[in-house]
Amino acid sequence: MNIFLKLYLNFNYTVSMILFLIGLYTIISKSNLIKKLIGLNIMETSVFLFFISIGAVKGGRAPILEGTASQVQYVNPLPQALILTGIVVAVSTTALALSLIIKIYEHCGTIEAEKLKEMEEGR
Repeated sequence: MNIFLKLYLNFNYTVSMILFLIGLYTIISKSNLIKKLIGLNIMETSVFLFFISIGAVKGGRAPILEGTASQVQYVNPLPQALILTGIVVAVSTTALALSLIIKIYEHCGTIEAEKLKEMEEGR
């Protein structure tokens, strides 16, 4: 099978992997704390996409029972429930990190990680 066909058939997983790598690159390469936080949020989003993709079933329906039980294939609702919890945690973490970055800026006058390291070594 052609590699491009495999990537196309697993499009959700491919996009999730690419997003994760973009977020990881952003965290590693950028010195600005806001940019690092954005990279972390991109990584979180890629994990959410990956888990939702795991629960998807081709031809599956929402797990809502209507009348009698039949031979219908349903989508797994567990990853969706877990991701809702993950989104709440991610938003909370982002809010806390942003407030800490604001306090760091007020106290130190910069949000560049390299300058903060220099300031710490200078003490």
